[in-house]
Amino acid sequence: MSDKSPSRPWVIHEDCLLLKVRLTPKSQKDAIEGILKTGDDTVLKARVRAIPSGGAANRALEKLCAKWLSVPKSSVSVSSGPKSRIKTLCVTGDASELEARIKNLIKRDNI
Repeated sequence: MSDKSPSRPWVIHEDCLLLKVRLTPKSQKDAIEGILKTGDDTVLKARVRAIPSGGAANRALEKLCAKWLSVPKSSVSVSSGPKSRIKTLCVTGDASELEARIKNLIKRDNI
């Protein structure tokens, strides 16, 4: 079972949460910057200092999102779009709990 709303950048599955992210590499800082509507899609905007070479930017994104969500680094992986700016991250764990955490972070960080 999955649940998708056009106004949020995640999809809930039974054993994970899929998070759509628009990544900007070679930035001055590592940060989650907000939510962006791109056509019919909604994505989370993220920036990392790493360059997009040899998967360094993807690894930096996984680490950034794990820290932001307060989950182990091993819980976050790029599941699609490894060479694209728009990526889907798979965050393993209780999807309902992860969704609540994301909603609180968005509200807290005012993004």
